Amino acid sequence: MPLHVPPAPPAALRTVLAALGTPAAVRDPRTPSLRGAQGPLNPELPLPVHVLERITADGTPVVRLAGWRFLIRSGDHAVAAAETLETAEGWAFSHFFEGPYVTSTERALRQAEEAGQPYQPRLLSVPGLYMLTLWLHADPEADAATGLPDALDLLIPLAPAPPGIASHLPHRVEELLPLLTRRVGPAGPPPVLRPAA
Repeated sequence: MPLHVPPAPPAALRTVLAALGTPAAVRDPRTPSLRGAQGPLNPELPLPVHVLERITADGTPVVRLAGWRFLIRSGDHAVAAAETLETAEGWAFSHFFEGPYVTSTERALRQAEEAGQPYQPRLLSVPGLYMLTLWLHADPEADAATGLPDALDLLIPLAPAPPGIASHLPHRVEELLPLLTRRVGPAGPPPVLRPAA
C-alpha cells in the first residue's frame, strides 16, 4: 500500500527551493553530490523529524518536532537531503547533507511501501545513541507535527545503527523503545529483539 507522506509546511519547502536556487545565499556550501549532480534537483518526500527527548518512568516516550527533512532527488535517486527548522520568524533552511542516512532512508521507505498497510512516514531521532529510525505511524491521517509513538507503529532503524541493533529490521514501538531506554539510561542486560510480524 502506498505511504501517506504528510505535506510539509509550504514555508519549509520554499526555504529548500530557495537554497537550491541560490547556493550563494546559503551559509553552508552545497555537498559534493549536489555540486556534481546532472540535471534538475528536486526536493521530495518531506518527512517530519521528531526527537526522542526521554522516556518517562511509566514508559511513555516524550518527543518533539525538530524540523522537516526533504530528500533531494536527481534523476531516479536521492543524492542528498535538506533540513529545515522552525524559528521564531517561521521556517528556515538549516543545511544540506549527504551520506548513509540518505540512501538508508530511501531503502526504508521502499520497505515500508511493501508493508501491506498504510502508514504515515516520519523520522525519529535518538540523539543519545546517535540513531535515526524511520517511524511508521499507524494513523496515516494524523497531524505529522504532533503525536507520540504508538503500540501499532513500526520503527525501522536506519544504517548505520548502534551496535546490537540491526538496521532495516522493523520493530514494533513496544519492542524497540524499552531497548533504547536501557541503552540511554542505566546499564542492564540487553533484551532479545524479534522482528515485527
